[in-house]
Amino acid sequence: MKGGAAPLSGRFLRAAFVLLAILSAAVVLALWAGSRTISVEALRSDPVARLLFFRLRLPRVMMAGLVGSSLAIAGAALQALFRNPLADPFTLGVSGGGALGASVAIALGWGVRIAGVPAVFLAAFAGAMFSVMVVHQVARTGAVVLPGALLLSGVVFNLFAAALVVAIQFFADPERALQILRWMVGSLDVVGFDTVVRMLILLVPSWAGLLLLSRDLHLLAIDEDTAASLGVPVRRTEVQVHILCSLMVGVTVAVGGSIGFVGLIVPHVVRLLFGEDLRIVIPGSFLLGAAFLILADALARTALPNAELPVGAVTALLGGPVFLWLLRSRQRYSAA
Repeated sequence: MKGGAAPLSGRFLRAAFVLLAILSAAVVLALWAGSRTISVEALRSDPVARLLFFRLRLPRVMMAGLVGSSLAIAGAALQALFRNPLADPFTLGVSGGGALGASVAIALGWGVRIAGVPAVFLAAFAGAMFSVMVVHQVARTGAVVLPGALLLSGVVFNLFAAALVVAIQFFADPERALQILRWMVGSLDVVGFDTVVRMLILLVPSWAGLLLLSRDLHLLAIDEDTAASLGVPVRRTEVQVHILCSLMVGVTVAVGGSIGFVGLIVPHVVRLLFGEDLRIVIPGSFLLGAAFLILADALARTALPNAELPVGAVTALLGGPVFLWLLRSRQRYSAA
């Protein structure tokens, strides 16, 4: 056992060092990038610079990190659980439910705050959790939730919810229809740390749960029978992963909208760099997902001189070609 533990610990430390360096560079770049460059001297002497940094730029970078890490770690866990490289956090139907809930709230003009949280966020989270319950109920056969049926029902629910969102946009007035569109393409606008702190209350336990399940997921990704023979409670682990991923994605969708491709491509990049071991892929996806979305949001803020691109559009523009390249590379490797 000792001979096998040393290589894993060495690879883990190497991956952690590289990814932490990438994340640190991404944070520094995102904090520096913007219409106004903020220096250390300005933070000391300029109250406007301090306000911009601590109320707008730093909370936004933290928000991007939380959303990116959550989507990426959920994607890594679901791809392992379904043993499907195309599995994505949004295939559980969470994004469709969240979009539907937010669209209803925007169309009805729910601009109030409840306990300091915008009603649109609460409606989006409620819609996401409702979709999870519906999808699980459809995929359930007796006491067992079938992973294949879960994946298919999640995709179908997303399509159904997307059709309802389009109908809501059609009947809503033009201004609210535009607000729905902006929400759906993703945004990380945030003022202050209140929303970030509230997210952490739900996200930190979910992250910890998935990290603790990384060994079981590693065995499940190899073979379900092998995992069971080694003491992994297969069905219980499946349910736990579903709940944790749904909770994380529900929170991120409620706050940032539908930001795609993060949970799909980041785990593939981590596997390409550091191998297939889920005990490295899951924490590695957590770090690289945060760095990826932080950089994508920085690009969204600075790509145009007098406008801001939707971060969901940036992740799609970056992630689509990267995923196709990864898929093509894997096919060539398999053929060889």
